[in-house]
Amino acid sequence: MASNSPATSDAATGDVPEPSWSSSVVKAMSGYHVLKMEGYAAGVKGLGVGKFIDSGSFDVGGQRWCIRYYPKRSPASPGDGDWISIYLNLCSTAAAIGDANASFTISFLDQDDDEHQPVAAYSRSCSSTVTFSSAATKAWGFPRFVERKTLEESPYLRDDSFVLRCDVTVFKETIIEPTAPTPLVAVPPPDMHRHLGSLLSGGHGADVTLQVGDETFAAHRCVLAARSPVFMAELFGPIATSRHNDRETIRVHDMEPRVFEAMLHFIYNDSLPKVDDDEVVAMAQHLLVAADRYGMERLKLMCEDTLCSHVDASTAATALTLAEQHHCEGLKDACFKFMADPDNLKVVMESDGYLHLTRSCSYVLKKLAT
Repeated sequence: MASNSPATSDAATGDVPEPSWSSSVVKAMSGYHVLKMEGYAAGVKGLGVGKFIDSGSFDVGGQRWCIRYYPKRSPASPGDGDWISIYLNLCSTAAAIGDANASFTISFLDQDDDEHQPVAAYSRSCSSTVTFSSAATKAWGFPRFVERKTLEESPYLRDDSFVLRCDVTVFKETIIEPTAPTPLVAVPPPDMHRHLGSLLSGGHGADVTLQVGDETFAAHRCVLAARSPVFMAELFGPIATSRHNDRETIRVHDMEPRVFEAMLHFIYNDSLPKVDDDEVVAMAQHLLVAADRYGMERLKLMCEDTLCSHVDASTAATALTLAEQHHCEGLKDACFKFMADPDNLKVVMESDGYLHLTRSCSYVLKKLAT
């Protein structure tokens, strides 16, 4: 980080100079993708020289990438044909997003390792940052990644398959950000959500009970009304029921208690509760429906963003159905982009979610055919 602070002063008045500040920041964003390559022998024998196989695309640093595997690279020099080649390929178009400056490492993985840690002896890294460009060089990598004989004798080729991991770090353009000198008084960030969260967990002053299935939740009508126009109308509007001295009970239908509890957590904490990795997608789907039902746009967008980052062959059809039914244009675009690949679409069409999509939103499928 480089900083500049030119200052000026008024010699006649003796004023203390007021400095100006700026910071130069280079942002680096990292991620990795794991590719399992099955049918190694068939690829070596069946694919011609110079033919390649691409992995599914993945996003790092706002760019789309894929791993490119050559079972039999076109020999540039004697002996090259005995090696397999691995490259990192830029899928994004330069016109749409621009060039990408990145460094990367490609490694074999031990198929017994659930942590996806690279095998050091079978890892190759680029020696410096390289520029990927659709207008110039889209792919960089290693023409002699590993000799086929070495791979075939190693423990990392098993059941005619091997697993690769590609780590990518993308360096964004330098950003000039105005900064201010350190203030004399350090003001902490807003923490209202912490206090409201404590109010919910403690139940102090709760004046409404919500019955969801077999479970009940104590809450505060003013907080619910402030966060949701639907609760506002139900609790204080013309449709509000007559009030009693005892705590009022509101019944919530067609929602699982755990989903309502997550929505209640958001209402008080302005954040999503932590869930297990294998429940992230299902919870985001249910919460998106709940958020739309109760008019909570921020929660809806947070769920939509989560689902956009989890679009794959098993979720695309269900996500597209939700996107159409609840007017989520960003999620809809992410699904169409994924299914634009014929191979992806073929797998999606075999899923249960696709059958539901054809029945509930058949008109959406017309866009896939165009």
